[in-house]
Amino acid sequence: MKKILVFLALVGVASSAVFGQGTPRDPYNGAIVIDASDGRVLFEDGADRPGYPASMLKLMDLFVILDRVKAGQLRLDETVPVTKEAYEMGGSQVWLDPRESFPVEELLYALMVQSANDAAMALAQHVGGSREGFVRLMNEKARALGLSPVTQFQSPHGLPPGEGQRPDMTTPRDFAKLCQALLAAHPETLTYTSVIQRPFRPDAEKPIIMGTHNALLGTFPGCDGLKTGWIRASGYCLAATVQRDGRRVIAVLMGSATKKANVAKAKELINRCLPDAARASAAPPAVRPAPVPAPAPVVLDDPAQGEELDEPAAESDESAREGRGWLGKVGYVLLGAFLAAVVGLAVQRRLLLR
Repeated sequence: MKKILVFLALVGVASSAVFGQGTPRDPYNGAIVIDASDGRVLFEDGADRPGYPASMLKLMDLFVILDRVKAGQLRLDETVPVTKEAYEMGGSQVWLDPRESFPVEELLYALMVQSANDAAMALAQHVGGSREGFVRLMNEKARALGLSPVTQFQSPHGLPPGEGQRPDMTTPRDFAKLCQALLAAHPETLTYTSVIQRPFRPDAEKPIIMGTHNALLGTFPGCDGLKTGWIRASGYCLAATVQRDGRRVIAVLMGSATKKANVAKAKELINRCLPDAARASAAPPAVRPAPVPAPAPVVLDDPAQGEELDEPAAESDESAREGRGWLGKVGYVLLGAFLAAVVGLAVQRRLLLR
C-alpha cells in the first residue's frame, strides 16, 4: 500500500509539472495581494503556483509599448497597419481589417478595454517587427523585472497555444510584481485600464462600443484597473488594483472555476488587506475614467463574441484550437505518466533494498 501511495504521489507531481496550475477551482488556485507602494505582501495563498495568465498578459504588452513611448522610440499617434495575421486572430476582437490602420493609442484602448486579440497582434508586429520579436521583448522585460524562470511568454495575446507551441506561464507573485512595476514606471496605465466603455472607429457609421471585462470597474469603490483573462485551461484570472484613502493594493487571483467566485474573492481580499497598506504621504489623484458614450450601434457578427463572455466563447477561441492540439496534450500526459513510472520504480527499488 505504501508503494502504491508513493507512486500515486509521483504521478500527481508529474501531472502538475505538465499542466501547470491544474484544473481551475473556486475560489482560486493561487492568489496574492501586495501593497502597491513597496511590494509588501499582505496576503498570499498558492502565490507561486504556475498557471496560465490568458489575457492578463496584455499588461506586459502595454509595459513594453509604454517603455518605448517613454524612450522616444514610438509615438502614441504613430500609425499601425493591420496585418493579415492580426485580421485572422480569433476570440475577443475589434474586427480589424487589412485595409485599415490605426494610431498606437487607439489600439492600446482596444487592447485594455476590449481585450482585443487582433489589436494585440497588430501592435506586436509593429513594435517587435514580428510576433516572435515582440515575444522576445516581453521575456526580456520579465527577466529585467526579476521575475522567476516560471514566467515565460509565448504570445502577445494569451490564447491557447497551437499545435507544437508552448503555453504562456506565470505565477500570481510574479504577475503582481509585474503590475507593481508597471504602475510605478507608467502611472498613465490607469488611463487605459480604468475605462468602462469606449467607442472604436467612432467616425464609422456603426462604431463598436468596447466594454471592459473587469467587473470591479464602476462597481467596487476605488478600482481603476487592471486586467482580466480566461481560457479553459486557466480558469478566470484577475489582476486588480484599488486605491482608497491614499492606500493602494494590487491583487492577483488565478485559476478560478467561475467568474462569480473570482470577483467575490477579489473584493473580499482587497477589503481585508487595504487597511494594512501604507498610506502615501501625498496620494496621486485618482484617474477619472473616460465618460461612458451615448448608446450607439455595436458591430457584432456573432453576439457570442461581443466580449470575453466571462470570457469563454470569445477570448479563448478554444473550439478552433482544441481539435488541433488534443494529440499534443495526450502526448504530454503519456510523457508525464512515463516519467512518473520511472521515478516510482526507482523509489520501489530503493525501498526493497532497504
